[in-house]
Amino acid sequence: MGTDPDRPDPPPPGTLEEEVRALRQEMTHLREHRMFLLYQSVPRVLLFRFASGMAVGLGTVIGATVLLSVIIWALSQIEFIPIIGEWSVRIAEEIEALTGAQE
Repeated sequence: MGTDPDRPDPPPPGTLEEEVRALRQEMTHLREHRMFLLYQSVPRVLLFRFASGMAVGLGTVIGATVLLSVIIWALSQIEFIPIIGEWSVRIAEEIEALTGAQE
């Protein structure tokens, strides 16, 4: 087992030395992970956070636009119901007046 004088014998299984060696290997593997490398640089972190914030903001605006369009379209389709129809027509007119005034 100990034929090479430069390399010590491996520790017996289940010892503290073996556990520390395994922990070192895992930490080395973790340090090479992409996210760990990303968070070592403050400008990279700021750029990553800025890009993710822009993506969230864009997704929110697009989602709200689609959702409001569907709601307005649905309200305009229920004009034939007597009570709800009048109410929905007034809401649709108000929304159109507000969006027309802003443009």
